[in-house]
Amino acid sequence: MSEPTRARRPLTVLLATPRGFCAGVDRAIQIVERTLEKYGAPVYVRHEIVHNRHVVDRLKALGAVFVEELDECPTDRPVVFSAHGVPKSVPADAKSRNMLYLDATCPLVSKVHVEAQRHYDAGMEIVLIGHAGHPEVVGTMGQLPEGAVTLIETVEDARAFTPRDATNVAFATQTTLSVDDTAAIVAALRERFPEISAPHKEDICYATTNRQEAVKSVAARSDVLLVLGSANSSNSVRLVEVAKREGVAQAHLIDDASFLDLAWIDGARTVGVTAGASAPEVLVQGVIDALRAVFDVTVEEVDAVRETVSFKLPRVLVEG
Repeated sequence: MSEPTRARRPLTVLLATPRGFCAGVDRAIQIVERTLEKYGAPVYVRHEIVHNRHVVDRLKALGAVFVEELDECPTDRPVVFSAHGVPKSVPADAKSRNMLYLDATCPLVSKVHVEAQRHYDAGMEIVLIGHAGHPEVVGTMGQLPEGAVTLIETVEDARAFTPRDATNVAFATQTTLSVDDTAAIVAALRERFPEISAPHKEDICYATTNRQEAVKSVAARSDVLLVLGSANSSNSVRLVEVAKREGVAQAHLIDDASFLDLAWIDGARTVGVTAGASAPEVLVQGVIDALRAVFDVTVEEVDAVRETVSFKLPRVLVEG
């Protein structure tokens, strides 16, 4: 007789909601896809359209060519600017070369650009809370003349910042930051500069905030928490940080199921799973399938908030 099949250990998977694509990412990807449909391949994309390896590889297979600078693009093919936004000099350069360009900048990033310009036009000194070198920060600082914006990355930076006029300061933030970390930096700025001008509406975007809140709601019940997303995705990295701050020592950022280490699950009864705003849902399902191959998995969706936001595509792509 054959040996009886060993019963698989039960494992509960808590799916954080919302997770995965936000409206800005969905719009940016659609812009590349529709540009390819309308103009054919190749279509050039300045910088990764969103920070996810799987998304970029799929678009490459469709005919997108990703470059870092505009001078790598021929003038007779369309070019798309990434969801993170670009300095003002980039579209100006494209116009001077008579290039067809489509701007996939997330409208919520564009809002920060408009705010920064408004503060500058009012003669205010601007501080931007964000991460040095991130494309969104480069794009936002590039809306204004060099030296017009001071980057603040930490509470220590906020305490060390010395403005020209302490009564004439305004701040803006990168849209994909940790809500809690940013609140601490803003508090330090407000303590030193009580009259500092804040954004009319929170700069950290709804999707970043919602995904961090969803992680908090799942973390309290999770022994392990897995975040699907690429290492260069700011919002995905922040989700891991939030989980660890909530007490989940075994919180891991993985590109896809092939990066899953089952040793993390040893002794775990409950695994939380989420995805950054640039990670497709298929990656989440891949992780669930990998866990089902080993464990007797029960999936429970944990709702934080339902998202209904959508953004329009550029007119040139929807007109006949």
